Amino acid sequence: MFGMVKNSLFGNTEETEYKLLSSETKDGVSFEVRRYDGSKYAAVSSEGRTFDQVSGELVRKLLMYIGGSNEQGEAMGTAEPIIITVYPRNDGVFSRRLVVGIRIPTAYQLSPPSPTDSAIRIEDRPGMTVYALQFGGFAGESEYRAEALRLTRTLGETAPFQRKQYFCCSYDPPLKPYGRRNEVWFLQDEP
Repeated sequence: MFGMVKNSLFGNTEETEYKLLSSETKDGVSFEVRRYDGSKYAAVSSEGRTFDQVSGELVRKLLMYIGGSNEQGEAMGTAEPIIITVYPRNDGVFSRRLVVGIRIPTAYQLSPPSPTDSAIRIEDRPGMTVYALQFGGFAGESEYRAEALRLTRTLGETAPFQRKQYFCCSYDPPLKPYGRRNEVWFLQDEP
C-alpha cells in the first residue's frame, strides 16, 4: 500500500501518447478523433457487480501493481488514463461486466514486471482510433452514460463506431478535488 501511495504522489506520470487526427465541434459539442498505437496494459476484470460497486476496487489493484506490488517490487510510475471498458445493454445501462486497464509505462513496455495478484493479466492491446469526448467532475456510471449518450447523438446513427462496448477514461487520482478530466472513447470501426 505504501508503494502505491508513494508512487502516485512522487512517481512519474506518463500520459498515453496519441496522434490527433481531427478536432471537431458539432451541435455545440466538441470531440476529437485520435489514433493510439498498440501497447501492453495491465488489466483486471469483473462480472456480477455494478460499475460503481467495483470500479474503485479494480483501479486500486492496478495502482498497487504499478506502485510496486509485483514480483520485482518495481514502482513503475503511473500512466494515464485508466481505461474502463464497459458493455452497455440496449437501454444504455452498463452490463455487470467490465475490464479496467492501465497502460504499462514506456520504460517497462518490453518487459513488464510480473503481477503478484493473479487477477491481473498483462495484455497486448492493438492500436485503435477513437472518438474522444472530454468532461470534468467526479464520474461514476451515470455521468459516463450521460456523456456517452451525448457523444452518440453528436456523431449520429451512421458514424462508424462500435456500439457493443466503449471506454470510460479517468486521468486523475481519486482525491483530486477539482479540475478533473474524464473522457468517453468510442472505438472507430476500422475500414
